[in-house]
Amino acid sequence: MNTMRPLLALVFLVALKLNAASPAGDPVAPWTKGVRLAPVSAVMGRHTIHTYYLANPESPDGKHVLFFSSKHPAGYVGEVCMLDRATGKETVLAENVHTEDAHRAACQQWLSGGRRVAFHEVINKRWRVVVVDVATLAKTIVAEDRQLGFGQTAGDLLPLYGCHWNPGPHRDLELWDAKTGKLTRSATIAEVETKYRDWLTKEFAGKPCSIFFPVLSPDLKRGFFKIAAGNGGDNFMAKGASQRQGIVCYDFAQGKCIWQRGKWGHPAWEPDSRHIFEVGNLRFDTESAEGKYTRLAGVPNLRGSHPSISPDGRLMVTDGYSEPAGGPPLEWGIMVADMNGGKWVLLHSFVQSNGALSWRRNDPHPAFSADNQRIYYNVSDGQFTRLFVAERAKP
Repeated sequence: MNTMRPLLALVFLVALKLNAASPAGDPVAPWTKGVRLAPVSAVMGRHTIHTYYLANPESPDGKHVLFFSSKHPAGYVGEVCMLDRATGKETVLAENVHTEDAHRAACQQWLSGGRRVAFHEVINKRWRVVVVDVATLAKTIVAEDRQLGFGQTAGDLLPLYGCHWNPGPHRDLELWDAKTGKLTRSATIAEVETKYRDWLTKEFAGKPCSIFFPVLSPDLKRGFFKIAAGNGGDNFMAKGASQRQGIVCYDFAQGKCIWQRGKWGHPAWEPDSRHIFEVGNLRFDTESAEGKYTRLAGVPNLRGSHPSISPDGRLMVTDGYSEPAGGPPLEWGIMVADMNGGKWVLLHSFVQSNGALSWRRNDPHPAFSADNQRIYYNVSDGQFTRLFVAERAKP
């Protein structure tokens, strides 16, 4: 089994792949020497999965890491776990959690500044969203027949949507407020249909649609989401369970759709809550004409990319086939790049074809910690998918 390559070789790889000199003030420079790469948990014989590139698995205070643990070969069933970074002690927040796949696991995510954790699960083919109080481990069922999008760690709002393959009456975007416990309809599919009817007709051929996979902006004032047209039934473990496409950006204060793109790649909010960064190193301004973008210059475009932005806005991190960045053919890699373009570094290159035997494969899904010092990502180089962390050297 190929586990982890020697640290010295990895550090050499990091230094080797820097494509330009690193002057003072270069945000990429701290990631070129002395970077520590290691599994987050020392416990063997199981999958440990970080949910998605849109969610930071580390708590805002930096003390804990959230992940999905599973001994199921496909990674479908397991536990929502919280690990103490200082001691390695693990706390099970929820057990016997059944999920859709190992790709996003239980969509587990921090809420309310780390005081709560949210996830979704399916019980007897019925989905529900659950919130756990970290201090007491008390659970609250927020909603049934819904799935969980991605909010913001520091905020109290959770975006929910109806099951994309068969949403029933739940076709709109709803927000659950942890402070009040109230669930509010915040954007409707009818609004999307009114503004983008021609696009919906062309893309979905008149099929009934619903809002799918909402992601809240860092300031919680906006959200973007995909559109889905479900095929009915209850088989959610199928790529053809629904047709899914496009990005719509909704402004909650204005109460309207403000921007749309016909294609969904793997979008992520930038810290200004205005720009969206996409596959292909593209930057979209949601306050400019639809379809216009700028491209990050001088940075390799990795196939399979899931890009996200550091909280300070200076760096992007992404995954994908590493060969364009100088990695071995067919291996995946984690690449960090300057958001001003031109400078980048390949942190880690590895086999990604093993791990959880999910029908929808797990991807690395890298994400920065809140203090910009660490990057978390999944590695599937052996029997088990494992959550790794790359930590930059101390100044």
